[in-house]
Amino acid sequence: MADFPAENIRDWRDYDVVDSGGDRIGSLESVYFDTATDSASFAAIQIGIPGRRRLVFAPLVGAVVAPKYLKVQFDKKTVRDAPGIDTDGELTTEQEPAVFEHYGLPYALGANGERRLGRR
Repeated sequence: MADFPAENIRDWRDYDVVDSGGDRIGSLESVYFDTATDSASFAAIQIGIPGRRRLVFAPLVGAVVAPKYLKVQFDKKTVRDAPGIDTDGELTTEQEPAVFEHYGLPYALGANGERRLGRR
């Protein structure tokens, strides 16, 4: 997974998130970390129109941070079709596997059954 300096995470909030071709997907709402490695793992991206917004998740593998945007290595349609939650919701342990599966990524609970992703 991508290894971003955690101290900068808050600075990225509300940045545009663009796809591999440079098309805008939405805005960065938060970053989810792998609880086993403490590395940045997924971006929670706010998409939709006012009154009908939701958060979708995109892996940060190969992501690039620029001065005004975060570029993920997946196309806009794939990200927008990813499992999502309400903007005031929380990704549950039961929902985590579907997010990984959407991108063809392996999923396993932590050694003691703990969830894989934590929000920051």
